[in-house]
Amino acid sequence: MTAFHSVDTFWIGRSLGADALAAVTGSVFWIWLVISIGEMVSIGLDAIVARRHGERRPADAARSVNDGLVLALLLGGAIALATPFVLDALLAALHTGGEVNRIGHRYLGTYLLGMPLIFGFFAVDAAFRGKGDTRTPLVILAWTTVLGLVLDPLLIRGAGPVPALGVQGAAIATLVPRGLACVVGIVLLRREQLLVWARPRADVLWRIVRIGAPAAATGVAFSAIYVALTRITTQFGTPALAALGLGFRLESIVYVVSVGMGAATAAIVGQSMGAGDVPRAARAGWIATALVSALGFAMAAAGAVWAEQFAAIFSNDAAVIAEAARYLRIAAFAQCFLGAEVVLESAMGGAGWTFVPMMLSTGITALRLPIGAWAAAQWGTTGLWWTIALTAAARGVAMAALWGWGRWRRMVV
Repeated sequence: MTAFHSVDTFWIGRSLGADALAAVTGSVFWIWLVISIGEMVSIGLDAIVARRHGERRPADAARSVNDGLVLALLLGGAIALATPFVLDALLAALHTGGEVNRIGHRYLGTYLLGMPLIFGFFAVDAAFRGKGDTRTPLVILAWTTVLGLVLDPLLIRGAGPVPALGVQGAAIATLVPRGLACVVGIVLLRREQLLVWARPRADVLWRIVRIGAPAAATGVAFSAIYVALTRITTQFGTPALAALGLGFRLESIVYVVSVGMGAATAAIVGQSMGAGDVPRAARAGWIATALVSALGFAMAAAGAVWAEQFAAIFSNDAAVIAEAARYLRIAAFAQCFLGAEVVLESAMGGAGWTFVPMMLSTGITALRLPIGAWAAAQWGTTGLWWTIALTAAARGVAMAALWGWGRWRRMVV
């Protein structure tokens, strides 16, 4: 996933320019918000399926996968249907205007129409993770990502009979592999008897929502806050917004690895608690945190030393490169804490304890708006980048404190 998004950013930045890069950056914050709704199903279903397998109840687990998949497809379908009616308002909220807004309309409008496929794969992924199988989703994503890497430059730039679709092609190159991954995943779940078709059960649907909603609310709030931060960033011009997007792409290496480790940890925590082995669950959280934190330290050092070189991979605009390098150097130390935040929040989700982590994480993130606006007025983009970095580090420390507190140990799913 990281490889695909990095290549995608390369083709957009190199082929379409700073306006396209800024448009995609603004759109990504709305995409994160929408995807957070799908992660509600993923987190809730993962916790329930892992607990059922830990209790040695595979038939109930397979029935729960059906419930989660139906919920995911319904939510994704509702978003796709609503897209034509809300798209203009979403882009207007970014205050990008002009050419950036026009490009964003094509990218975001195309992307949101594919939400049923993306949400469906979230449920498929959670079903395998809950069983303790993270290899099958890896194989599915690996093969479909190769397809995306081929489609990306082909659809963005065009070749032969294939027209150049620009940012719309970039969105399609993302959606087609995810849709294929969803279909293949469903077939494999059925073959391995991890999915049983049945009428959805209202009580299980409610449990998925109850467990997953607080974590989803964290993502929704995070994205909404970034939409507001985008409005602060745009006052410094297109290069600043494009630089923000480049910074996120490079940080995604640690983030996506942490998401993977967090998914595995959530499954271990759920299964361990279902089997009555809470100390094993606690150890899993700390071990996974140590592993991703080591990667965070390495990436922080690389980002601080080679900031310009990293930025130049994705853009040939001198202003964008300079601003992105400033962002990367300031944000470098925050990557040391990013893994702890993602892994331990996932681990607590695996235990079914999501409300308190949501409130704490959202509260810290919300501080970015008043502090970021003040810091930007005082020191320009430097103040804004420091605000983002310090609050990111604070979230990692907060999640470690919650995991050590241990309130999650008493949850019943």
